[in-house]
Amino acid sequence: MDVVTLGESMVLFTPDTEGPLRYVSGFHKTIGGAESNLAIALTRLGHQTGWISRLGNDEFGLFVRNFIRGEGVDTSNVVFDTELPTAVFFKEKLAAGDPKIYYYRKLSAASELSPDDLDEEYIKQAAYLHVTGITPALSDTCKQTVLEAIRLAKENGLKVVFDPNLRLKLWSEQEAAKTLMEIAALSDIVLPGIDEGELMTGHDEEKKIAEELLENGSDVVVIKLGSAGAYYATRREADYVEGYKVERIIDTVGAGDGFAAGFLSGQLRGWDLAESVKLGNRIGAYALTVAGDVEGYPFWHQVDTEQGNKEILR
Repeated sequence: MDVVTLGESMVLFTPDTEGPLRYVSGFHKTIGGAESNLAIALTRLGHQTGWISRLGNDEFGLFVRNFIRGEGVDTSNVVFDTELPTAVFFKEKLAAGDPKIYYYRKLSAASELSPDDLDEEYIKQAAYLHVTGITPALSDTCKQTVLEAIRLAKENGLKVVFDPNLRLKLWSEQEAAKTLMEIAALSDIVLPGIDEGELMTGHDEEKKIAEELLENGSDVVVIKLGSAGAYYATRREADYVEGYKVERIIDTVGAGDGFAAGFLSGQLRGWDLAESVKLGNRIGAYALTVAGDVEGYPFWHQVDTEQGNKEILR
């Protein structure tokens, strides 16, 4: 496999109409979860991916597993929990701006992820391990699972990619900053947004954030700057990559995961950092044009319209 990831995916209910949820009577059911978003996006770009998680042994759990498996992601290391349920969450459509999100994930099956759920033989097949800052926020056992997965990845020569994916509804700023920096120090590649970088390092400028994260132990830092694109840095090079203009933004959720998938796709193809970041910007832009977490991610034939000529990305 190219990439293995682990974390919680939930059933997502999106209202049919705008306004407060108390006035909404109809919903559309799909799924959401940063890690499965990335796995699905990468699979559409032509890569082999695997997703490790726990789901409730219930109808929602089967729905989530079947949806992700139907996208071509390997789900053979998903555990079905007979005691705890699959989590759900709701979006609240607004006339403008980001949607409000309401999570119902406390004491979910995925919150009981533990190191015992990890299969070293499965992880070692991949080139990259992808983790996010959401999983360690769910519980102490989830945090230990992430740390153990990183240890197994390092022992078996995988590169570790870390997307902080900050969720302050799950923990305090102080606890988040400490844990995210701890995981970043163990990761080869770190992909924070500018706000996440500021919380982690105390700096509000992308160059300072990157310097701090490199000193912390990472080899590559890519900071997402929204419509402005991204800034990448290593100990040898650093530069900005412009973003793609999106005429009408429908839904911002999933754009960061799309960026991570595009960046990793470029790296898996042997592209340099600038080209990989450019592809990340492009996949993230696709995600903005459609409602839903994964619905906007393109297939490779949509991206590679000039038969492999990367000029299409310029």
